[in-house]
Amino acid sequence: MGAIRTLRGHHLLCVHGFQGMGYSDDFVKLMEAIVAEIRNEQIDFPVQVVASLDDACGACPHNGGTICISSEGSDQHVKTMDQKVIEHLQLQAGKTYQKSDLIQLTAKRVEPDDLDHLCHGCSWLSYGVCKAGIAKLNKLKR
Repeated sequence: MGAIRTLRGHHLLCVHGFQGMGYSDDFVKLMEAIVAEIRNEQIDFPVQVVASLDDACGACPHNGGTICISSEGSDQHVKTMDQKVIEHLQLQAGKTYQKSDLIQLTAKRVEPDDLDHLCHGCSWLSYGVCKAGIAKLNKLKR
């Protein structure tokens, strides 16, 4: 591994509920790889937390190079979600943390119903997989 993984704030939550849905086959494959790294308790590595495009965005068809171009206002929407999550976890955008610490913080500070506020307007929220992932994390890590 060795390299620093970059994840945007809201992806710190997505990784716990990800079930293979995504914006394209390439995005799903990349997200599956990232999720596998995050969920693998045998490895730990640095993660830079950002409120902008990250490693997962690399394969997203809505990646506009420096912004999300999914729809008008989408870039600001996802950045707002990023910032809400970063503040909720009491992190700093641009700072690097150990993966294991981020998982512990998420388990400690995020309840499934917090996603109604943190992820408000997210198209994936209604599927329930994110809340289920956070609930499972809470049970495993507390």
